[in-house]
Amino acid sequence: MTITITAFERSPDGGKGLARDTRVRWALEEVGQPYDVRLLSFKAMKEPAHLALHPFGQIPTYEEGDLSLFETGAIVFHIAERHAGLLPDDANARARAITWMFAALNTVEPAILELATARLLEGDKPWSQQRLPLVEDRVRDRLKQLSAHLGHADWLDGAFSAGDLMMVSVLLRLKSSGILDEYPNLAAYVARGEVRPAYKRAFAAQLAVNTGKPPAG
Repeated sequence: MTITITAFERSPDGGKGLARDTRVRWALEEVGQPYDVRLLSFKAMKEPAHLALHPFGQIPTYEEGDLSLFETGAIVFHIAERHAGLLPDDANARARAITWMFAALNTVEPAILELATARLLEGDKPWSQQRLPLVEDRVRDRLKQLSAHLGHADWLDGAFSAGDLMMVSVLLRLKSSGILDEYPNLAAYVARGEVRPAYKRAFAAQLAVNTGKPPAG
């Protein structure tokens, strides 16, 4: 059965890999599964056909036969459970990898998204300059904790897993802020994710949509 995901017709980030379909593309590339992409305009995302797949009118969605999913965490978890390569065979290690998936989305990403909102959408508010340092400090608190756990290891818990895929995807949102560079081991961790062949293919495919040029190679 063909896997079909949805993605922005034109991503707000211009193809820098921050749109959430990149996470799903990356997971599919890691496990070697081909997929089709249905591109959507912002208007189409709010129309009944797409709302039937994603009740909140966002991307990505995942369709395979009679199964349809939304939310990147759920989609990547499904891919990781169905195909070898993203979850360890050992039951305890598998549970820990899944825990890191939840941690990336529920503990680390909210603070990072709050920072993006504060910088991009609230910068013109009169209270912005007082609030921004508080938001930045909340991000640093999370990064300090994550950095302490990672230490000198390559990945969060042994070999690369879906937990790392989600965590790297979340941390990528901080690259332009300069805050990630304050934690050299986390910056190196993200860089290790970016050089994985599967990530490069996913990034190139998403970029090609926005530039109109086919991926190299």
